[in-house]
This record gives sequence, structure tokens and C-alpha cells, in this order.
Amino acid sequence: MIQYQDAPDVEELARRIVLTLGFTHVDLERVRFVRSSGSRSRFTLARIHALSNLWRRVVGSRITYVVEVIGERYDGLGDADKEKTIIHEVLHIPRAFGGGLRSHRSHVNRRTVERFHRLYRQDRRG
Repeated sequence: MIQYQDAPDVEELARRIVLTLGFTHVDLERVRFVRSSGSRSRFTLARIHALSNLWRRVVGSRITYVVEVIGERYDGLGDADKEKTIIHEVLHIPRAFGGGLRSHRSHVNRRTVERFHRLYRQDRRG
């Protein structure tokens, strides 16, 4: 059975990434970060879940996105790979911040993640 817990370390990393890269459309007050354990997923490091307007109304929440890191895979990564993983998940959030997700084909891909990671690392150094 999969278990979930809050992931304040992931939230702090995401906060640094969002601020450093100027992702002003990402309202971190409406994003939650969780760590799961017990997943049978073999290759997934993290995933993002979007809550539509309907679900937000039904459950009475302003939370629009949930970023889940798979503890068994994510926790063993080095800092650079953790940063790239969170950049990847945040890139799925569209500018409208309405509960939809950007696709891998058009916006979220290795080249884009690497470009933003280089910018993030440069800015953090200097």
C-alpha cells in the first residue's frame, strides 16, 4: 500500500527553483509536495497531479497541483538530479495555472530541463 507524507525538503527546493528561475506563474501556496513510499513504479522519480476546478470545488480546496516524489527513487538521487526532477515537474504547470498540465512533447523535455537547470545553477553560484 502506498503511503504519503508531506515533503518540506522538496517544497523548499521547489521554492528556490521557482524564485531563481522567475516562474512567477507558479503560486506555491496552491501547490503541495508529498513523498510517497510503497509505489511499485520501477522508473518514475516523481509525478505531478492536477486538480480541476470541479474537484477543487467539491473538496473545498485552493490546491491546484500536487507534486509527488517517489521516495524510494528520489531520495537516493544527488542534488543535481533532484533539481532536474523538480524542474521537470514544475515545467508541467501551465501559465494559466488552471488545473491543466503541459505535455512532454511541446514543453517538458530533457533539453528544456537541462537549459533551465544550467540557468538555475549559474544563478545560484553568482
